[in-house]
Amino acid sequence: MSTFVRLTSDDIVINTEKVSTSTWSNNVNNLTTAHTSSTQAVFTSATSSGQFYIDVFNVATDSTSITPEVQYSISYGHKNGSGSLDFTNETGSFGLSATRDIYGQYRSLVFGTETRNFSFDNHTPDDIYVLNVERARYKQSLKPGSLNFKLKKGSAELFLTDDSVTTTGSAVLTNLGRQYNIVSGSNGTMLGTNLTRVTDSGSYGLFYPDAGVIILNPDALDAATADKGLNLGTATNANTSDKNNEKLFNAVSSSGYFIVDSEETISSQFYFIRARNKEFNYSTNPTFIDNNGNLNFDSMIDAPKSYITTIGLYNDANELLAVAKLSQPITKDFTKEALIKVKLDY
Repeated sequence: MSTFVRLTSDDIVINTEKVSTSTWSNNVNNLTTAHTSSTQAVFTSATSSGQFYIDVFNVATDSTSITPEVQYSISYGHKNGSGSLDFTNETGSFGLSATRDIYGQYRSLVFGTETRNFSFDNHTPDDIYVLNVERARYKQSLKPGSLNFKLKKGSAELFLTDDSVTTTGSAVLTNLGRQYNIVSGSNGTMLGTNLTRVTDSGSYGLFYPDAGVIILNPDALDAATADKGLNLGTATNANTSDKNNEKLFNAVSSSGYFIVDSEETISSQFYFIRARNKEFNYSTNPTFIDNNGNLNFDSMIDAPKSYITTIGLYNDANELLAVAKLSQPITKDFTKEALIKVKLDY
């Protein structure tokens, strides 16, 4: 009949491994289309959501066949508040705007202070672009070396990646986790040997895989194509809605090429359940015995046979903690032994 068998340390093995998957919804590898919402990407006032960020969806927001899901958001930040409307026109409030909030927010996240500014290969612009991957799209982090995306304006194109493969040793560590440079190239490998891909403007940006954040250098994107820029046309007018995040969205969506994988560390615990020849040869079905504990079927007295269909894991109080179902029953009698591996992921 049924018995409890205590597992020993020899029966339990713990294994940890990193698993990579596509970041975008429905396990899409390359996000070839990008859509915005007319109700979210609005710039009608100083506090409209579009002044702060633009959500990018995988399908049109009026789609009836597939539910639209946010893939990432695009923001523009300026340390002096240029490029967006001031919140008020009161004395002393000039420059207090959405772009100033965005710049202050991200430098606080990265540096832990609002006194440092973003620098790209020793070039320090007044502003930044931010691509923030939706938290639900990745597990623990984005995978360094998997970032491949293209920006396009007219006939000009930039193929960008992180330099995690090119960089030797550890990445720079910040309050936002690991930091890599965004450079021209693919699959984590920089094109050429010079990090400064744009004349007098520094590298293209910074990649923070642990937070799902890409920060781009506007000066590099605004540079002429002859200097390996994009002529993006970032505007920095005071108290003006310049819609710079919309310009970057157009450059990303026009390219139809955005690949980045996510990864997570999965710990698995394996339990090796051993059914020896003298064990588990009788059914646990209550109809198998009568009220006195005698077998109801004489044929099972000399040649018992059972079928293992389920494994139950219990604690010391005999409380059921987990159940494993076999794909098909295993025949068990005194001439057979079984070794069943149960895997728990967490």
